Amino acid sequence: MNNSCFEQFAPIAAIATNQQTAQAIASLTQDPNITLWLPSSIEFSTDAQHYDNSLREHLATIWEQHQAFVFCLAAGAVVRLIAPLLQHKAQDPAVVVIDARGNYVISLCSGHQGRADILTQAIATSIGATPIITGAAHNLSLPAIDTFGYIYGWRKGEGDWTGVMAAIAKQERIEVIQEAGCMLWREHLPTQHSFDFGFTDSQIQAQPQARIWISPTKRKIVPQNNLPVVHWHPKVLWIGLGCERNTSRKLIEQAIDETCQTYHLATEAIAGIASIDLKADETGIVEICQRRNLIFKTFTAEQLNQVDVPTPSAVVKQEVGTFSVAEAAAILAGKNLLVSKQIFKSDDRSGAVTVAIAQTDQEYIGRTGKLYLVGIGPGNLNQITPAAKTAITEADVVIGYRLYIDLIASLKRPEQIVESSPITQEQQRAKRAIELAQWGLTVAVVSSGDCGIYGMAGLVLEELQATGWNGKSPQVQVFPGISALQSAASRVGAPLMHDFCAISLSDLLTPWEMIQKRLTAAASGDFITVLYNPRSQTRTQQIVTAQEIFAQYRQADTPVAIVHGAYRDDEQVILTTIEKMLEQPIDMLTTVIIGNTTTRNHAGWMITPRGYLGFATEN
Repeated sequence: MNNSCFEQFAPIAAIATNQQTAQAIASLTQDPNITLWLPSSIEFSTDAQHYDNSLREHLATIWEQHQAFVFCLAAGAVVRLIAPLLQHKAQDPAVVVIDARGNYVISLCSGHQGRADILTQAIATSIGATPIITGAAHNLSLPAIDTFGYIYGWRKGEGDWTGVMAAIAKQERIEVIQEAGCMLWREHLPTQHSFDFGFTDSQIQAQPQARIWISPTKRKIVPQNNLPVVHWHPKVLWIGLGCERNTSRKLIEQAIDETCQTYHLATEAIAGIASIDLKADETGIVEICQRRNLIFKTFTAEQLNQVDVPTPSAVVKQEVGTFSVAEAAAILAGKNLLVSKQIFKSDDRSGAVTVAIAQTDQEYIGRTGKLYLVGIGPGNLNQITPAAKTAITEADVVIGYRLYIDLIASLKRPEQIVESSPITQEQQRAKRAIELAQWGLTVAVVSSGDCGIYGMAGLVLEELQATGWNGKSPQVQVFPGISALQSAASRVGAPLMHDFCAISLSDLLTPWEMIQKRLTAAASGDFITVLYNPRSQTRTQQIVTAQEIFAQYRQADTPVAIVHGAYRDDEQVILTTIEKMLEQPIDMLTTVIIGNTTTRNHAGWMITPRGYLGFATEN
């Protein structure tokens, strides 16, 4: 499995021209999706490709083979190098520039269409640099209107994209008419925005200066006081299709296109074709699906026969065992029938075609979804691994407990969907993340500490297992973090230098009798013990019982560390003893570390000997 957040931009070419710049991006180019290119005169320890001719000539040979280019070179030099290669923003690769010291990452070219803005933020979080993005939408914390629909599998239609984006940059009123497709993007806009969704807000009374249509309908753009208009087409249409055996591909395409044109539907909004299973190998249909990148669903005659249709046919029933193919298949795939069956024949093309069209409630994205299970450590951004930060930045959706979402707010992108919920809704968060990933989105589920230690990773995988998950779709990647026991231990010294265990005192998911057995086993076995979830507002007796159990097996002066909010602004660190531990403030954000019989406090530090000094060395 390609465990990389840069996979969506691959292949990526990274360009450096000397040892210093190669070193600046060395960590980045360890990613399997990124190839480092160096002049043949430069020797470098990492795996790199070399070119013998000039960089200008070399770029010309690899330009069309890559989706993105990352230059560790002066921005002016990059501009001159790529100028002859640029064709159109709709097809140019992303171009990103990193300064020689790796302090800044600049989105230079194809920020929206080539996703250089997203790549810039991902690289910056990966190498600990500052992203420089100059696009107006980004700096207004708005989605890039010419690309944001790609997340949901939408297709761009006709329109004056430059005019609409200029109006957005000026913060003029933008009328949005959305008749289909995901509404999530609307729910996560900044408080101050100029989009008008038809509300009667007294603050929005000015005439619109631009219009955005989000619809499966294909409308003619009629000039209206030079109002710029654009179209996005969510893929919500399903073409129900029946045809004679060996009907020509061109006749099938003609039938689909003419039906869409007659009913003013956009072919860009077609998600797929549906038919009876007898047509699974129909050459014309298969070829169309391949040419137009459509999915092909088939149903049995029994399934089709159970659907109520407006125009059943006894002839069709006699031929294939069901009263309807086109209409029934369209309804099974798309639910809401828009166009009843239309029959097409041609004098100069073989065969006959029946077409019906239905619309589904949820668009087809066409991507394999991903679940990023991310540990954010104690919460300080400096304590989150670069890979985890990159995963959060790159994801379409970020889901987590409200406190944790607030801690990583600076990693958010304008077009990201961020969903937070209370601490008791872990199962709901897991199910929501799976739902969105199964749809086709990339979802980051964040946990404090390490996601695999009392975090969300186990719960998400359990929920996936319950759905009959095949282990591949959606894809799952786990990004570990610094666990609470590690961060707490680091604030007091080295208390975990010998055998230790962790026990959660929360009995929401584990019977208290079992927790007591584990506490007794840990205490009697002389394990250093880390207590998670030690006390809540309603659950106060458990920490008292834990102290009593350990007091039976440890001396009263055995060191105990009580760490609240490690590495956060409200951090509190207390070194105490088993005897006095209950005199200290302890809550759900506290980690308690109880030493073993050899643990000691020294000069304000908690130390558990590993045992090296107790062994004689051989000469």
